[in-house]
Amino acid sequence: MSVLLIIIIALVAIVLYYIFVTQRSLVSLDEKMKNAFGQINVQQKSRWDAVTNLVEMTKQYASHEHDTLIDVISKRRIDNATPEQMADQDNAIQTVLSRLTAVAEAYPDLKANQMFVDTMASIRQYEENVRLSRMVYNDSVTKLNMMVRQWPSSIVAKMLGFATHELLPEDAARAEAPSVSDIFAGK
Repeated sequence: MSVLLIIIIALVAIVLYYIFVTQRSLVSLDEKMKNAFGQINVQQKSRWDAVTNLVEMTKQYASHEHDTLIDVISKRRIDNATPEQMADQDNAIQTVLSRLTAVAEAYPDLKANQMFVDTMASIRQYEENVRLSRMVYNDSVTKLNMMVRQWPSSIVAKMLGFATHELLPEDAARAEAPSVSDIFAGK
């Protein structure tokens, strides 16, 4: 065998190995991103359930608010959501929680109800879980996007059909708004 043939075979082997390793990395990042998005979905469903329970508790205190809040809750759409739809759902939850806060302030008995307090605590935990899941999702998307856009992995990504994804948008109003825990802790 000539030296040139050995060099060509070695180069082809290196390129194939690089494609193999890059494909595995891209698939791993894509799956991590999908998993993180699924976790957000699960946490938002749990949060909606807790909010629905709170709304039911308000029924005996303010039936007019109950009907309005149930209307908002009935419009939730979480399954197979896009990042933008997920952000819309998050805004809807915040709207309901803001109204519930107003009702709780108007009815001290409701605010003191142990089940109401416990449910608010669970909502705070779900909110923290959603926040953490959003961070993991955005981190995974960033890593995948970097591999898809950087050379030479971009060549392999394009060959295998990998594309960039959008980060979950940050709601500027929510970042400045007081948290539910601050509201119910009297801060």
